[in-house]
Formats: sequence, C-alpha cells, structure tokens
Amino acid sequence: MPTPTASPWWAPDRHADRRPFLLARNRITQAVRAWFGGRDFTEVETAALQVSPGNEAHLHAFATEAVTTAGERSPRYLHTSPEFACKTLLAAGETKIFSLGKVWRNRERGPLHHPEFTMLEWYRAGEGYETLMADCAALVALAAETTGARVFSFRGLQANPFAEPERLTVAEAVRRFTGIDLLSSVAADGATDRDTLAAAARARGLRVAADDTWADVFSRILVERVEPNLGMGRPTFLCEYPVAEAALARPKPDDLRVAERFELYACGVELANAFAELTDPGEQRRRFEAEMAEMFRVYGQSYPIDEDFLAALGQMPPASGAALGFDRLAMLASGASHIEQVLWTPVAG
Repeated sequence: MPTPTASPWWAPDRHADRRPFLLARNRITQAVRAWFGGRDFTEVETAALQVSPGNEAHLHAFATEAVTTAGERSPRYLHTSPEFACKTLLAAGETKIFSLGKVWRNRERGPLHHPEFTMLEWYRAGEGYETLMADCAALVALAAETTGARVFSFRGLQANPFAEPERLTVAEAVRRFTGIDLLSSVAADGATDRDTLAAAARARGLRVAADDTWADVFSRILVERVEPNLGMGRPTFLCEYPVAEAALARPKPDDLRVAERFELYACGVELANAFAELTDPGEQRRRFEAEMAEMFRVYGQSYPIDEDFLAALGQMPPASGAALGFDRLAMLASGASHIEQVLWTPVAG
C-alpha cells in the first residue's frame, strides 16, 4: 500500500489550524515596525540579488545568473542576509536602519530551519554591541506582549520572555557545561590550537574525527553540550566568541582572543546574532579568503568576494548590528512547534 502523506499546507483544514499562528505573526510584524519607528530607525529594503551571498564557510546560497540583452551572463546569488547591503548604507550616511525581509539559505530545512525565511536586521552607527542586547531583550518582550504569551515553550523547555536575560561568555558556558578551558586553545592573537581542544573534547566523551579542524571541534562542543542548555527559565546572551568564530566582528580591545559578538537564546533556540562591526577592509578580506578556503576544502565550492562591499567598508563608521530570526521569534511567541506553522506559504519540498 502507498505510504500516506501529510495534507498540503493549503488544505483548508490544515490552513485553519495554522491561521492563528499566522495572524499572531502579523501582529508581531506590526509591533516590531512600530517599535523601530518609535526610535527613529529608518526601514530599508535591500536587493536580494547580490554578487556575493556572503562569505562564511558553512552558509550555502541559491545561485542564479544575470543575463544582459546581448546574452552575456554573470553569476548572481540570492542573499543569505541583508548584511552587506545594510553596511553599505551605513557607509552612505545612514545611522539607524532596520530591514525586515526574506533571505535564502540552501541545505537548511527542519523544525527551526527553512530555505526561505524572514530576517530582522538592524544597525546602530556609533553605538556598542551592548546596546543591541537591550534591543534584543525589548523585542523578545514585545513579541510576547503582542501575543499575550506569559512564557515561551519549545520541546518541553520554557523561558520567561520578560525576565532579564542571563549573560554568559562562550568560555564560561563551555566550562560550565563541559569543564573544558576553551581559551587555553586560543593564543593571544586569536590563533587556535586544534590538538589542545581536540584532546579536551575527547576526554569529555565527544567524538573527534582525524580531519576535524579547531572550528569543527568547537562547533560540536557548542551544538551538543552548550546550546541545548541556553535560555532555560530566561533568555541567555552568549557573548565573547573566539575571534576565529566571528568573521565579521571586531576583536574585543582588552582581549584579542575574543570578539565583540553575542547570540541570543531562549528555550535552547538561537534567536539572534549580533556584533560590533569590523570596519577594516584589509582584515575583512583576509577573513573572507580564509572562510572561502575552508568552504572549498569541505564542500568543493566557494563564493566570490564583493569588492564593492569591501570598498564601502573603508568608509563605514563604527557601528553595531544584529540579525534576528523573525520566524523563530514568532514561533516562540505564538506557541508554534514548527517553523512552517508561522510561514504563510512554505516552500514545497
């Protein structure tokens, strides 16, 4: 007998089940726009088609091409984030901007991932990344207030969206949940020692493959032992990532081993990623080249570097920026259990 399949999202009964979550999403959208408008932010719309979709080793894009009237072809990509375009607008003279729009990431699908999703990004020229922590906490509370949620729940885990978030450095979190001294494998200039971290991970029962890099081992520690414990009871800011794990962030002035970067978690779910922006085009080029070399090593492909973005970066003022997964926030605030419950028209497949 044929295997029964779930009804499509547009089946009337299934749509009726999803509709309360979708209407909650709409209310959050309106509230977020009003929140930024009330703080003198300018909403911007950035082009989805870009020369480069981003230059992080494990981010995968959807590729297409531009064709001129003469038939000449050149590669283009759907952006994985509006980050490059937003920073270019800061170079142009904007000072407080936000973008609420679609982005695309390939090889991603599951309860918390979708190939097309909505990203909320905002940037503050001349302000430190601690200000973005206050923004994130306010937006989490705003989403809960808008839907009437008194608690966020996901997979049996709970967090109070109105509580003051916990603040942990990555090194503190790794030590708390594994006993590993993470920074003992990071040199004063940010260089990493793969063997030191691998030995510590193996001693705690984590699998380490012979060809794993320092970044691979770090990622496994974070995903398997740290992230599932974050945002319990209240949201958590995980901050001061090793500089090797912050390709677009500025190093912390008093400790060059780590960067001014944080991520926000609730109920073990990553909601936002933020940092003080790196504005040195030479250093940014070096980091992009290293990321693309790693991407080619692992996946056999890489993306071009956006020279126009690097030129603009040299004109960009000091700034901080944040990216928040809007669909995930809508999930937690509405009580949904799967990202497709808060997407009006999910991508087939």
